[in-house]
Amino acid sequence: MNPLSVVWLARELITFKTITPKEEGIFDLIQSLFPGFEVVRADKEGVKNLFLYKRLGASDNPLHFCFAGHIDVVPAGESWSVDPFGGVIKDGFLYGRGAQDMKGGVAALLCAVHDFCRQENSPDAILSILLTSDEEGQALYGTQYMLEVLQEQNLLPHFALVAEPTSAKTLGDSVKLGRRGSISGQIVVHGICGHVAYPKTCLNPIDLIADKLMHISGALLDKGNDFFAPSKLVITTLKSVSQASNVTPQILEIYFNVRNSPLTSAEHIQKFLDTILAKVPCDIELTTNSKPFLSSQDSPLAMQTKRAILDTLQITPEFNTKGGTSDARFLHAFGVEVVEFGLLNDRIHALDERVSLSDLEKLRQVFLRLLHLMLKD
Repeated sequence: MNPLSVVWLARELITFKTITPKEEGIFDLIQSLFPGFEVVRADKEGVKNLFLYKRLGASDNPLHFCFAGHIDVVPAGESWSVDPFGGVIKDGFLYGRGAQDMKGGVAALLCAVHDFCRQENSPDAILSILLTSDEEGQALYGTQYMLEVLQEQNLLPHFALVAEPTSAKTLGDSVKLGRRGSISGQIVVHGICGHVAYPKTCLNPIDLIADKLMHISGALLDKGNDFFAPSKLVITTLKSVSQASNVTPQILEIYFNVRNSPLTSAEHIQKFLDTILAKVPCDIELTTNSKPFLSSQDSPLAMQTKRAILDTLQITPEFNTKGGTSDARFLHAFGVEVVEFGLLNDRIHALDERVSLSDLEKLRQVFLRLLHLMLKD
């Protein structure tokens, strides 16, 4: 195999308009770069998934390391200064939707795997790549579904690095060991609509809960710990509809979200609200969107990722769980030791998303160093 240019590959990937869950043939390009790899394709409900793997050596029980990521992107929106799917290079940056989140990271991991496999003295290991077209969406048939397929085929990895854009101010300053969960909720307060001039004939749902809102909105549900900030209940919508300005509404709908640590569960939130709203006629509905998780900071993967960053970039990263959700939660749920590390995230999902050309090359080098540490050293 000839060497791969990470800038060329990232530029090529950006030109595929892979808005969730569209794949647009990008997996055919990626698969063509690894002719010696075994291929597992699993598609469901319009979502496409690709798993490439290669057995290195002849061990009966090899260590299995996997790079994981997604090729789907959010819509570009309007008012870009360049074509968001043009792969434009300007002033040392590559512009395009997905440049940071996360086609740049995917390009870096692909090039690292490609370069590693070109070298001699292969270790006894399995090296794999797991990619999905549904991470930015509902993620029902993406990585989670693919892991079910791999489990059936006895191909689950032992370790996985998800190349999400985790760096905050400079490449290498942040590695994510876990993520908070997400619990959404709805409170429907029931009243009796009526004319405001006759208050005894109506029951205003807004009045029923007004003095309780201060105890709900922004409530800290736990104290957090070294890796997780306190879980906080955030009200996002208050909605009531009245027939006229002089008629009280019949119901008040309250929508909220909790980004929760492992210290808070849906059951905890239910009990909290039941206590505060015990005398309020209301219905409460909770939906767990994702569960929190935390990998060990002392695991071989975490320690070697830290070492690879230090060796390559001369930076000691911070281990944290900041940000939203990612597909790393699915890998953890299947018993895979997982961390996340990648490019800067200062322009993800924003106009004129871009990545530094030098950061692309540096990330490739970090990933290549990690492969040596995990599989050879």
